[in-house]
This record gives sequence, structure tokens and C-alpha cells, in this order.
Amino acid sequence: MRRRTALAVLAKTSLLSATAFAQSARTDVDPRLKTQLRGALGTTLVLGVPQAPFAGTADDTVIVFVPDKYRFRPREGISVLVHFHGHNSSAERALAAHALREQLVESRQNAILVVPQLALFAADSSCGKLALPGAFARLLGGALSTAARVGRAALGESRFPERPRLGRVCLSAHSGGYHAAACSLRHGGVDVSETYLFDALYAESDVFRDWVLARRDDPAISRHKLVSYFTVGASTETLNNGLRADLERSGVRVSEELREGALSRRDLSHASAVFVRTEVAHSSVTWETNALRDVLYASMLPRHLGSTWFESPNRNRLIERRSATRANVL
Repeated sequence: MRRRTALAVLAKTSLLSATAFAQSARTDVDPRLKTQLRGALGTTLVLGVPQAPFAGTADDTVIVFVPDKYRFRPREGISVLVHFHGHNSSAERALAAHALREQLVESRQNAILVVPQLALFAADSSCGKLALPGAFARLLGGALSTAARVGRAALGESRFPERPRLGRVCLSAHSGGYHAAACSLRHGGVDVSETYLFDALYAESDVFRDWVLARRDDPAISRHKLVSYFTVGASTETLNNGLRADLERSGVRVSEELREGALSRRDLSHASAVFVRTEVAHSSVTWETNALRDVLYASMLPRHLGSTWFESPNRNRLIERRSATRANVL
């Protein structure tokens, strides 16, 4: 039964992906490579993509990072982590300041990172084209096909086809990126598997609630999983407490961590909704305790590299702090 369910999910995402790639090809503006960086962690491609949230009105940047150890497997499709940055930032700055590449690589997951440019260095949660139905699917179609084409030589063994089937998709949002995440879940045209909010639940709780409930009774392979970190005393704490209560009343398996590090690795992996109360500063919540890395470890993304993270799964998870990173890596 589990295998049949998994294949059904993959078939659904395959159809969505084919539509997205077909629509992404119909444009009067040619996608292009702006910058390419090959490093020890992998290949970073800074692209100009017509399907980017603000293409045509502002910055059309979408950054795609392919880990050096990534290997495309046709049966899996291409699994993706999409990160939406917060206010007064940029895709490039978030990539470096929040150690997005480092945490993905350290999680040892076989996935690609996509970071679209939202409002550039502005206190603005708007998400441009992502507010339109199907726009998230078109964004992924345009970004992945462009990355595969222009990055083929640099990617080497990490390359992937221009029209791959879409595998598992996870969303990550920091702060004001919540609105882009909510729009992508509400009508983005992609069956998102997991969503990670890093002090980002400022509004639209109903969207995240309904998305979790839509797959409440499914097995782990096809459920919708939410992980939400919130800072002690912030406005996000009240909204997270309300969302947690709503999900518990609806019969969702919920785990709550009132002191960061109190949950076991099994709790973090098996719950359909996880709420983590942290004393880490708002600007650091995504990276200081390796929060993104840990939720990726506990995700259903495909992994083919060995890891010690799951040793002693019933013991409290170890919190490891990382040093601040430079914001001007590219």
C-alpha cells in the first residue's frame, strides 16, 4: 500500500511538472545566466528568469544551488527546497547570511535549492506573480529548466534534465516570506510536501492549517508536514499557539518544543506539525542552531548518503550552534 501511494503521488507531481515546464517555455523574454560560482559545496547559478516573482517590474533573479553530491534519479524526479527570504533582504543575501547552502549540504539530502528574489531590500511581504494561480509551478519550471541548460557543463555529475519530473517539494520561509509561502500552498499548482516557517507566522494561519488538514489521514510518504519556529515573546508566538491548538483539535499529530532541543529526533520526524519555541534572535532563527538543517534531516526528502543523525532517535536532539556567515559570498 505504501509503495502504491508513493507512486500515485509521483504521478500527480509529474503531471504538474509537465504543465509547468510547458507554460514556462512560452515567453517573449529569454532566461539567462547572470553569475555562476563553482565551489566545494556545489554550483550556484544566479539566473534571470521570466517566471520570477517580480520579473518585468523589478528584479528577475532566481538563485539555484546544486550540491556537489546531488545525483538525479529518474524514479525520484527532482526534489527541491524553495526558500522565501524576509524583509529588507535579497535572495543573494539570504543565501549567505542564513547558510542555506551549507545546511542543505550538511543534511545530506538529494535535493536542489531554489531561492527567488522577492521585494528587494524592502519592508514588503508582497510576492508579485506568486499571488497568481499556478505561478509557483511556472516559477519552478522556468528556474529548473534554465539551470539545467545553462549549468550543464559546470554541474558535471550533478547535472539533471531540462524537463525532469518534479519529485518532493519543500518550502522554507523566514519572516515576511510567509506570504509567498502561503500563496504557493493556496494556489501554486504544486503539491508541496513540507513547509518550514522560521519566525514567519505573521498572518494567513488558515492557509497553513487547511494545507496540513488536507492530508491529515495520509501515510508519512504523502502527508503535509509543517514545522514552525517562533521567537519567545514575538507576535508570532501567539499565532503559533493558536495554530497548534487548531491542529490538535482536528486530530493532527502535533509535537511542541518549549525549550529548543527537548524534542527527540523521532518526534521531529514523525509529527505532522512541529512547533519550536526558541530564544534565538529573529534574524538568526533559520541558521544559528542549524534549524533548517535539522528539519531537512527529519524530512521525507530522498537521501542516499549515510548519516549519524538518526542514531539514538529517542534521545533529545543535539543543538549545534554555527558561527555567523558573510552576506556577500557570491
